[in-house]
Amino acid sequence: MPLEVERIKAICFDVDGTLSDTDDQWVSRFERFFTPFRKLMFGYHPHHAARMVVMGIETPGNIMYHFLDILRIDGHFAKLYSFLAQRMKFVQRKEFLIVDGTHSMLQTLQGKYPMAVVSARDEKSTQAFLEQFNLPGHFQSVATSQTCRYTKPFPDPILKVAEDMGVKPEECLMIGDTTVDIRAGKSAGAQTLGVLCGFGTEDELKRAGADLILPTPFDMLPYFGLDVAAQVEQIPALAEIES
Repeated sequence: MPLEVERIKAICFDVDGTLSDTDDQWVSRFERFFTPFRKLMFGYHPHHAARMVVMGIETPGNIMYHFLDILRIDGHFAKLYSFLAQRMKFVQRKEFLIVDGTHSMLQTLQGKYPMAVVSARDEKSTQAFLEQFNLPGHFQSVATSQTCRYTKPFPDPILKVAEDMGVKPEECLMIGDTTVDIRAGKSAGAQTLGVLCGFGTEDELKRAGADLILPTPFDMLPYFGLDVAAQVEQIPALAEIES
């Protein structure tokens, strides 16, 4: 089903792979690990091998988190993970990366649509990402993995932010890079936009039922009839931030 733009009154964004360039961070880490073994990799370049690993573990990782959520122990798991990361000083990310065009896109949409974040991250790291790039002012609501009883792919967090924004769930557009995001949006009755700047593939997003698939969230602006070039030129300082 094609995207019905006229029906959209609010926009929900995933974080990892949608606003935050998380997959490239993990690819870089795995690439550094594989590089010393390059001669043993049967012609695979470390970068390509790293991306294959990252793409391969995304779905099993979501399935595991889904079962933790069903058992209602995902919050305890997140707290344990955070505690171990701080005590043992591993996998503790100090700096995030942002997907190209995010500042320009949010600035362009500001005031035209209420916006929300719907993330499977914990509250602390979600807020850390938003604050690093001075993004909190763009969003009327933020739902993390601990906000509702169930997180994505259940509809609960989308229903929550829709209520906060004063719109019906079916009037929302859920934007994400994985099948979990698309399934959550569909189960809430929202329209869905799959993006290819994260972990998911085009085939996966199509099978999940995404109404539209684009390279990045920024690429949706023409569908809303917005003058992208003019908007970007009005905020050159943001381009400097993203570079």
